[in-house]
Amino acid sequence: MILKDKELQNVKAANTIAGQKQEQDIAFYLRREFKNHPKVFVINDYKFSFNDETAQIDHLIVYPYGFILIESKSITGEVTVNEFGEWSRSSKAKWSGMPSPIKQIELQQKLLREFLYHHREKILNKLFGIKQQSFGKRCWNNLCAISSNSIINRESIPKNISDVVVKSEFLIDKINEVMKLEKSFFEKVIITDTRPDFNDEELQSITNFLIDNGYKKTIKNETKKLEKVKTNNTVLKCKKCNEASNYTAQNGRYGYFINCNECNTNTPMKMPCNQCHSKNTKVSKKKEKYTLNCSDCDNKLAII
Repeated sequence: MILKDKELQNVKAANTIAGQKQEQDIAFYLRREFKNHPKVFVINDYKFSFNDETAQIDHLIVYPYGFILIESKSITGEVTVNEFGEWSRSSKAKWSGMPSPIKQIELQQKLLREFLYHHREKILNKLFGIKQQSFGKRCWNNLCAISSNSIINRESIPKNISDVVVKSEFLIDKINEVMKLEKSFFEKVIITDTRPDFNDEELQSITNFLIDNGYKKTIKNETKKLEKVKTNNTVLKCKKCNEASNYTAQNGRYGYFINCNECNTNTPMKMPCNQCHSKNTKVSKKKEKYTLNCSDCDNKLAII
């Protein structure tokens, strides 16, 4: 069952467009396989915040035995991982390092587990007055889905990483292998399966909680997005002395910046998005107000 589709963004950068296309492809495979499945719940592009931290999970699956987090990566060349878990990719015959998507999704999983555990009593019910098992003993799996036209150098990749890296076209097979549902929820129950499972009521409670507590975008007339500007008076600070108020806004050759009146240091107003952490941002000015605009997630942040 698909609980949330992939939300398309108005992106312009070539790498961002490719990344969004990869996520769309994964969402398509998940929809084709699980849209009518009564026990598998798919949440695409799930964003949530907990304990002053924000995470974005490309694809989240909730099923009776636990959770699967999927990180989508658009890689059209060759990818390799050394014995230390460090990733490299090739592009136009040139090699460069890249952040490990495995480490990225591990951080997302950690925050999600803390998020659910913190609200466990609200989400999970009691059975005959006995508190049910929480989220810790459930199955937690991470997968990295990369473009089907990539080349994976399996010989050099450590086995623990190779086991969770899969091309898009084989993702559904890997998910079914991880879940091991087989026919247990359609024809008969596999008695030998001793994994603790969520019942139907708990699955509904978990998925309702996730949807209700994720970021939402408001649509006006189904086409025009309402712009919500967040104000944070301390978002701009001098990069040298951290002065957060005694500065002057100026415009120069490289765009808008602030000049610190304490140490006379210039600091660019342009910064990564505070929501999705994308660097594809720009600063706009209207009268005396300056706003940071993210081209990837449409977030707008009032900085002065």
